[in-house]
Amino acid sequence: MAKLWFKFQRYFRRKPVRFFTFLVLYLTAGSLVFLHSGFVGQLAVSQNQANPAAGAPAEVAELPFLGDLHLGRGFRDMGEATSIARRYGPWFKGKDGNERTKLGDYGGGAWSRALKGRVVREKEEERAKYIGCYLDDTQSRALRGVSFFDYKKMTIFRCQDNCAERGYLYAGLEFGAECYCGHKIQAANVSEAECDMECKGERGSVCGGANRLSVYRLQLAQESARRYGSAVFRGCFRKPNNLSLALPVTAAMPNMSVDKCVDLCTEKEYPLAALAGTACHCGFPTTRFPLHEREDEQLCAQKCSAEEFESCGTPTYFIVYQTQVQDNRCMDRRFLPAKSKQLIALASFPGAGNTWARHLIELATGFYTGSYYFDGSLYNKGFKGERDHWRSGRTICIKTHESGQKEIEAFDAAILLIRNPYKALMAEFNRKYGGHIGFAAHAHWKGKEWPEFVRNYAPWWATHTLDWLKFGKKVLVVHFEDLKQDLFVQLGRMVGLLGVAVREDRLLCVESQKDGNFKRSGLRKLEYDPYTADMQKTISAYIKMVDAALKGRNLTGVPDDYYPR
Repeated sequence: MAKLWFKFQRYFRRKPVRFFTFLVLYLTAGSLVFLHSGFVGQLAVSQNQANPAAGAPAEVAELPFLGDLHLGRGFRDMGEATSIARRYGPWFKGKDGNERTKLGDYGGGAWSRALKGRVVREKEEERAKYIGCYLDDTQSRALRGVSFFDYKKMTIFRCQDNCAERGYLYAGLEFGAECYCGHKIQAANVSEAECDMECKGERGSVCGGANRLSVYRLQLAQESARRYGSAVFRGCFRKPNNLSLALPVTAAMPNMSVDKCVDLCTEKEYPLAALAGTACHCGFPTTRFPLHEREDEQLCAQKCSAEEFESCGTPTYFIVYQTQVQDNRCMDRRFLPAKSKQLIALASFPGAGNTWARHLIELATGFYTGSYYFDGSLYNKGFKGERDHWRSGRTICIKTHESGQKEIEAFDAAILLIRNPYKALMAEFNRKYGGHIGFAAHAHWKGKEWPEFVRNYAPWWATHTLDWLKFGKKVLVVHFEDLKQDLFVQLGRMVGLLGVAVREDRLLCVESQKDGNFKRSGLRKLEYDPYTADMQKTISAYIKMVDAALKGRNLTGVPDDYYPR
C-alpha cells in the first residue's frame, strides 16, 4: 500500500498539471452531489407538509397591554397591497390545446410547492356547480382557456380556484390530473359513466376520464371578474330610457356574437359594449346608464345567433361588457392650484389598501395625493405627489401609517381606512418580503418570520384604529370591504370629506378604471390557512376591541366577516 501511495505521489509531482486537473474534477463532482442532495431534500420537506399549520408554533397566547404601543415611526418604509380586480394580459390565454401552459411554468417549483397541502377548503357547492361530463379532443379542446397539470396532487377545488382566479366561467378536470379553464364549452355532453377517473390528490372525487371532462360552472365572488377574451363582463341591465343619448353608437348585427360587438365598440373607442339581441350599442358609463342596478341574468339569457354558448341579451335587457378602451374622462391629475390650509390624512394600517385608495381619490378628484414617507416605486407608478413634503399643501390628502398622538394631531381631518386584520396582515407580510405586488417566499411563511410578524403587527392593527379614533380630528371611517363592494357610494363619502366638488360622471369613470396596477395576481396565493389557533384567538380579541371602540362612537362596527374562521 505504501509503495502504491509513493508511486501516486511521484506521478503527480512530475506532472503538476495533471494533479490540479484531478483536484478540480474531484471538487466539481463533490459540489454536484451536494447540490443534488440539497434539492431533493428541499422537495421532500415541502411535500411532507400536508398540514402546514400543525407545525407552526403557538404565538401570542395572551393579549399584551395596548395603551402605549406606537409603532408608526419605526415602519416608515412600509407600503401596502391592494385588493382590486386584476386584468390579466394575453399571455394567460391559450388558444388551443397546443398552446396550453403547465402549472410549473408560472413560477417554477417554488410556487408549485406552495400550492400543496391546503387545510381549509370552501364547500364545493359554494364555489361551483357541477354541470356534467363532456367530450374532449386534443385537437379541439372543449375548454380553450389556460390549462395546467399535476399528476400527484390535483383536486377539484384546486382546479376551480385557479380558473376562478383568472376570471373564467368554467373549470374542467380530465384524466385525474389535468385542469382546463374556459369561457364556454365547445363540445358535446356524454354519459356520466364515462367520467370515471379518481383525482390524483383527492380520493373519492372524480376528475374526468380519458378524453372526458368533469365540468363545473364557477360561482365567481365578483361577477365583474368574468371575462370574454379581452373584455370584462359587467352584467345584465335594463335598456336605458333615452337610448341614443346613453349609448350613442348603435349597429344592427343579424349574426350577433360577443366578439363582434366588443370589436365594434373597441374600434369606435368606447369602453362599453351592450348586446341587445341583434343590436350592438357602444358608449360610456354615465348618469343615463350608470351600471348600478343589475338585473337577473336570466332576463338577458337569449342565445347569440352566431354563438351557441353565450347570451346576447334582448331588446329590453342588455348584456354589457367593458372593452379594453380606457375611459380618459378621469385620467387627468395635477397638484392643487392653491396651497391647502388643511392637512387631511389617508390613514391606515399597512396592508389595508392605502395605495389603492390613493389611486381612486386621484382619479375621482383629479389631484395628486401625498405621503408621510417617500416610496420611489410608487413615484415611478405615477404617484407624483410622493416627492412633495407632506406639509407642502399641494396634495389633496396624505398617506400615513402613523399611530402616535403627536403625529395624529398634526392633521386637521382624516379618512381612516380599516381592513380585515387577517387579510391586512398577510398583505403586509407579502409586501415586506416581496414588494408592492410580489409575494413572500414559501420559506418565509414556514419559517420564524411569519409567527414573529403576527406577534408584533397584530396588536398594532388594533392600536392604529384606537389611536385615530381617540386623537384624530374629524375622522371618517371607511371599511376596505365596503369600498370594494360599493365603490361609488364610499368614494363619494371620501371625496366629500376632502371638500372637492366632483361630477357624478367622473365617479362613474373611476368605477370603470378602478383596477390600477397594484393587485397581486393571486397565482401564488396560499392554499392553506397560515394562522394558528392561538393567533386566531388573539386577533379575535383585537377585533372585538376595535368593534367596541367604533360602536362606542356611534359608528358602524366591523363587518361580520372579520370574525373567524
